[in-house]
Amino acid sequence: MVKWSGNLLYAAFVLYLVATLLFGGAIKQGQKDRKPNKWGKLGFIVTIIGFIAQLGYFILRWIASGHAPVSNLFEYATFFGMMLVAAFIVLYSIYKVAALGLFALPIAIVMIAYASMFPKDISPLIPALQSDWLHIHVTTTAAGQGILALSFIAGVIYLVKNIDQSTRNLRTFFLEVIMYSIITVVGFVFVTMTFNFMNYEVSFDFVTKDGQQQVVEYTLPAIAGPHEGVIQTKDRMEPFFNVPAFINGKKLNTVIWSIFAGTILYILIRLIARKRVAAIFQPLVKNLNSDLIDEISYRSVLIGFPIFTLGGLIFAMIWAQIAWTRFWGWDPKEVWALITWLFYAAFLHLRLSKGWHGEKSAWLAVIGFAIIMFNFVAVNLVIAGLHSYVSS
Repeated sequence: MVKWSGNLLYAAFVLYLVATLLFGGAIKQGQKDRKPNKWGKLGFIVTIIGFIAQLGYFILRWIASGHAPVSNLFEYATFFGMMLVAAFIVLYSIYKVAALGLFALPIAIVMIAYASMFPKDISPLIPALQSDWLHIHVTTTAAGQGILALSFIAGVIYLVKNIDQSTRNLRTFFLEVIMYSIITVVGFVFVTMTFNFMNYEVSFDFVTKDGQQQVVEYTLPAIAGPHEGVIQTKDRMEPFFNVPAFINGKKLNTVIWSIFAGTILYILIRLIARKRVAAIFQPLVKNLNSDLIDEISYRSVLIGFPIFTLGGLIFAMIWAQIAWTRFWGWDPKEVWALITWLFYAAFLHLRLSKGWHGEKSAWLAVIGFAIIMFNFVAVNLVIAGLHSYVSS
């Protein structure tokens, strides 16, 4: 059953890739009065089939494991991608904007590829996770974040369309930073797949923050070593530095490699295209209605925010009381969940009370998603805490 679920996830990956190409064809052919052409219709059908395949993966893995498959980083990342696609399907049904698929589906593809770099084994839940609140809290949080991700995608489309790429200023600089960040994730997938293909491994003895001696295995050459780490594998590169005990050295090492690979890939793209990455995509969105894209971004927040509020705060606090006998601690994940909630509350306040529409709203959507990604990557992978996927 696990094998079948994996095959369905791979099928979804391929179908999303095909749908992306079809939405690209829809843009090239042109679209009038929000009526999808044949390429857009075909792309939407393929997306739905891909979503059904990914939903099948989720259900089969749930049956095989006996619990909702959101207990490790592989499972959470794939579920996050599935929720993003679900949100896209709903919004595309309403607005019929092919460019949304051209930008949203590659993010879902990268999420699946990103997830595949982590251990896929089904493991028994630790006692703290053996609760129905795992299903309720984590899935609702991921659903809210997936919908909020659509706000980011629409915001990026708005910025790519409306920021003049013929000049240099802070707007073009920060938009290019966004493009670089996306490329960095692609770089992570590439470098991790490369070293996985080479079967690269290196073991360290290290000391945890509790003073216990443990062993950790790296699957990438060690730039950042674990706390008081001693290498145990012969003929492997020594780390450049060791991290403090409160930082997960293996995950920080992965982040460093991602930045390195993403930087190289970004430089290659710039050298080949001889223009900013945002300028490469600008012709694809030039005919879009800016007000429509702004509305999509706003609607995504309007829907995603209350769902995230339920999952990320209310359900989380209820489960925290049950598991740890307190509603709130100052665990890093809890702090960043609160920061995320406060930011999107401010987003809606500025939108409704101060009239922050258009470009200002688009930048807010981008910043909000950056906060979500910091929580997803840095807090989960680098900062050790009660919620961190430190064993993923």
